[in-house]
Amino acid sequence: MAVASARHILVKTREEAEKLKKQLEKGADFAQLAKKHSTCPSGKQGGDLGEFRPGQMVKAFDDVVFKKEVLKIHGPVKTSFGFHLIQTIYRN
Repeated sequence: MAVASARHILVKTREEAEKLKKQLEKGADFAQLAKKHSTCPSGKQGGDLGEFRPGQMVKAFDDVVFKKEVLKIHGPVKTSFGFHLIQTIYRN
């Protein structure tokens, strides 16, 4: 059974997510931005969601984590919670 670990930053608007992504592309620290901006409780841990399996997250989130390139920052990804910037740390 596949398992992955990911971290994310969750914000309310696409615009805010785009601004944060630009900062990340310029070398900003993911965990620091998550702690400062993420509306998800995981923000306190730098956005770290720990390990999870397919189907434990909403589909749009799962699709990024289990199908897209590892370690790259993906997004903004829209879900019912808002807009995510997602980085898959590893998956098997």
